[in-house]
Amino acid sequence: MKVIAKDYRTGKPVEMTWADGKITGIVPLPEGTETSLWLAPLLIDVQVNGYAGVDFQQDNLTEADLLKAMRGLQQDGCGQILLTLITDEWPLLLARLKYIRALRNANAELRAGIVGWHIEGPFLSPEPGFKGAHNAVVMCDPTVKHIDELLAVTESDPVLLTVASEREGAIEAIRYAASKGIRISLGHTNASVESISAAMKVGAVGFTHLGNGCPRTLDRHDNIVWRVLDQSALTVGIIPDRIQVSPEPFRLFYRTVGVAQIYYTTDAMAAAGAPPGRYRIGAVEVEVGADQVVRMPGQVNFAGSALKPIEGVQRTAEMLGEAWQTVWPCFSTVPARMMGLDVALEPCKAASFCLIEMGVAKLPKCIRVYLNGEEKGRSN
Repeated sequence: MKVIAKDYRTGKPVEMTWADGKITGIVPLPEGTETSLWLAPLLIDVQVNGYAGVDFQQDNLTEADLLKAMRGLQQDGCGQILLTLITDEWPLLLARLKYIRALRNANAELRAGIVGWHIEGPFLSPEPGFKGAHNAVVMCDPTVKHIDELLAVTESDPVLLTVASEREGAIEAIRYAASKGIRISLGHTNASVESISAAMKVGAVGFTHLGNGCPRTLDRHDNIVWRVLDQSALTVGIIPDRIQVSPEPFRLFYRTVGVAQIYYTTDAMAAAGAPPGRYRIGAVEVEVGADQVVRMPGQVNFAGSALKPIEGVQRTAEMLGEAWQTVWPCFSTVPARMMGLDVALEPCKAASFCLIEMGVAKLPKCIRVYLNGEEKGRSN
């Protein structure tokens, strides 16, 4: 198999060939070679709570549910995800994870798409605003025992664990988890500068959806947003839907953190890739309007996102006034690097990639997702 497309980094035409799921060659072609396609590494979303009407927080998920969600994601441009489970009683959360992982492991298509796990809770701040839509009643302090129990379920799979570092015992738990290969992201936290620094010293590498998981009003002199932006070594996640973070702070975050240390995520829940209506995130019922805003009925706080991956690329480029090629790594190679995943387009590597077709305003109108050499989805 082969394709002729422009390399998204250079704009120059190349011919990529593959066989048996592996790239066999990438050869530069003469300038002026005609092609309407662009070649780029996979979009990777490290925070997906559900999709296409499927809520990952439910105990009755089936293989068909997971396939529906993954196929919906791939049809909307995203090749691989960390399936995300949110705060619950720890034994219930682990049982849910073990069950979903068994479904994933038994299906080759799911194994190719669900490459790891994001555990967002229960080790979060119970403070109003900082807890977001998470259930504070079942939150708890993290321990080494919790980490061992998590590793017993996930084994060698990539794992991202969101933690509020101010919780009792969090620094030691972060140290231990990081030593075992778990990536630690701070989030849903009101941690002090000292607590954030301590967490980073023992292995914390990221921050979960900056601008979310915090109160709508913050101290203008000292707040969690300023504290995080002051830490240049963290890889910072942001939801680029124009709703969770409005364009002005979005641009400020981007300029402050920089393209090499920022990643974008949909933070999608069941309403993403589905019509407006009422959906669930675990035990919480949420309402999604035509504007894609996800709220608990009667409340103003946001509760997840209904953003599609291709819309995330488009809106990011528009908000920043940048070419989509410039921001693409923030959906792809940056989160992959944070999680130790390999999305490099090189000979002998997996033939997993995106082909992009252009639309108006020089933005992608269609993303075709390939995994191990097979086309899995095509956005409209």
